[in-house]
Amino acid sequence: MNVPANLKYTKDHEWIRVEGEEAFVGITDYAQHELGDIVFVEVETVGEVLNQGETFGTIEAVKTVSDMFMPAGGEVLAFNEDLTTKPETINQDPYEKGWVVRIRISNAAELDQLLDAAAYEKIIG
Repeated sequence: MNVPANLKYTKDHEWIRVEGEEAFVGITDYAQHELGDIVFVEVETVGEVLNQGETFGTIEAVKTVSDMFMPAGGEVLAFNEDLTTKPETINQDPYEKGWVVRIRISNAAELDQLLDAAAYEKIIG
């Protein structure tokens, strides 16, 4: 499994990449592998301010639908529109082209509660 060292992770298998006051959020390589072929991604929270741990969208695979949770609180600025027509991008490139939302972080201190790559690797074994 690919677990980039420059990202932070949640126990629910989301990743966050901080770029200044904004950040990109998606699901991990482990999560996409466990879900299987992703067929639909829904995010209806653009423009909303959500707390850490709140659901920002859902991801549908052939066999299941899963919620996606905010790794840090903030405003959902954008949804990766490419996923509307090519949700399988998450399976192919979960950390770059397969990002799901871009957010403006409300409280950077919440990032300290997240897992680094080594801690996340221990969780996924």
